[in-house]
Amino acid sequence: MKEIKIGFLQQQNTAVPEDNMQRLSKGIADLAKQGAQLIVLQELHNSLYFCQVEEVNNFDWAEPIPGPSTQFYGRLAKQFGVVIVTSLFEKRAPGLYHNTAVVIESDGTIAGKYRKMHIPDDPAYYEKFYFTPGDLGFHPITTSVGKLGVLVCWDQWYPEAARLMALQGAELLIYPTAIGYESSDTPDEQERQREAWTTVMRGHAVANGLPVVAVNRVGLEPDPSGNTQGIRFWGSSFVAGPQGELLYRASNSDEENVIVPVDLQHSEQVRRWWPFLRDRRIDEYGNIVRRFID
Repeated sequence: MKEIKIGFLQQQNTAVPEDNMQRLSKGIADLAKQGAQLIVLQELHNSLYFCQVEEVNNFDWAEPIPGPSTQFYGRLAKQFGVVIVTSLFEKRAPGLYHNTAVVIESDGTIAGKYRKMHIPDDPAYYEKFYFTPGDLGFHPITTSVGKLGVLVCWDQWYPEAARLMALQGAELLIYPTAIGYESSDTPDEQERQREAWTTVMRGHAVANGLPVVAVNRVGLEPDPSGNTQGIRFWGSSFVAGPQGELLYRASNSDEENVIVPVDLQHSEQVRRWWPFLRDRRIDEYGNIVRRFID
């Protein structure tokens, strides 16, 4: 058994980044004291989800990497000896910004980063206004707790992204996330969306024989423009095993600090039972890189 204790923080954010970061700091300390070795934070965890509106002044929230946030979380990682998966608004150059996950090693250094590749553009999720699509590709990040296949939110709908991480030796698939309900949808439709979100990632776990960690925001965040009733993030952060089994699923309405033990070695046994990688017809998949096949 190669057990790893994974902690995550499902948090409702405020409009004050310092408040969010201090509460995350306390949560990281609490999880570390309970034995967490890897701690995963939600998407864009320092602030409110500013992509509800297209506002040029919101670019002021961005920062370089390395920068103040990597220093802040680096100190926590080193103090508590944990690996932390962060999610930051990166300012790469004037006019060039990314939605970037940064993995901090347990000694406080940056183990690697991933720039979100798939960028949505939907009502209240105007991410194309802010984020340039990532250009680092899909590559696992090597850490002291294993090889982490870190992806971000909208990436979670794409099996190709999960597969490429798996083919390069990822031992975990990790998705910092910000997704919620649209207030005009019926309760039935809202539940279908939440279950689809959970199901697609559990499918990635099954298809690749890997555990999956998804950490979402929770709570209502008003629309600054007043054009909508805001987003009620549905929480429901979860950890699934390599057969898609739910090892833990958080509340859809409350903050949670949770530790879930995962046996990484179990993936090897699952892949022996279900050798999907062995049976792939790689000689017939050439058209997968086309937008559409007429």
